[in-house]
Amino acid sequence: MGVKASVFDLKGYGWMLWDGLQLTLTVGVMALGVAFVMGMLGAWGKLSKSPLARGAAATYTTVIRGVPELLLILIIYYGTPTLIQDTLESFGYDIILDINPFVAGVITIGFIYGAFTTEVMRGAILAVPHGQLEAAHAIGMSRAMVVRRVLLPQVWRFALPGLGNVWMVLIKATALISVIQLPELLRNTDIGARATKLPFTFFFAAALIYLGITIVSMLAQQRAEIWANRGIRRT
Repeated sequence: MGVKASVFDLKGYGWMLWDGLQLTLTVGVMALGVAFVMGMLGAWGKLSKSPLARGAAATYTTVIRGVPELLLILIIYYGTPTLIQDTLESFGYDIILDINPFVAGVITIGFIYGAFTTEVMRGAILAVPHGQLEAAHAIGMSRAMVVRRVLLPQVWRFALPGLGNVWMVLIKATALISVIQLPELLRNTDIGARATKLPFTFFFAAALIYLGITIVSMLAQQRAEIWANRGIRRT
């Protein structure tokens, strides 16, 4: 029992991996919520009849998918406060602006993966047979009712595989926010590895934790897909 405890204790630094895991999952879940909102707005923009909305959505997805994630994190956390401070200083205001690293991490990761979620949701909406929407309008359903009763129930069925992939990539991308000093899993792993001089042990343990998150996520995604496809005849 004592040997097992010492193995998982990792010379007194095992608790840091647990704390880092909790923060990683918290950031991941909240960032996924931001990504979903951005994805819905982006999909609406891309499918809109408004040239302005389509242009804004296309610009968003193109820029975000074209710029490295780490660079965006550095721009938002380090670059944005400096830009605001320098701008205000030119108007005679001398202030110091700091962005909370947790907030910066959630917003940045969510904003980045909102671009990918946009394409997932756009594809899922287009996959719903248009004739069903026209039939719903023909029998007198309002636009809101068509969305709620016809479109959304089927959108989930088409979107879940893509959303699951977005989540699994997003949760790994949370490791990037270690550069802004947020004590998530990778940063705490690095601290423990340096303090104990056991880099292989700590980084291998972190790899197993990330793999465990992926496996659990895949199982949850499979169950969600079964739920979403209930009543659908397989051919």
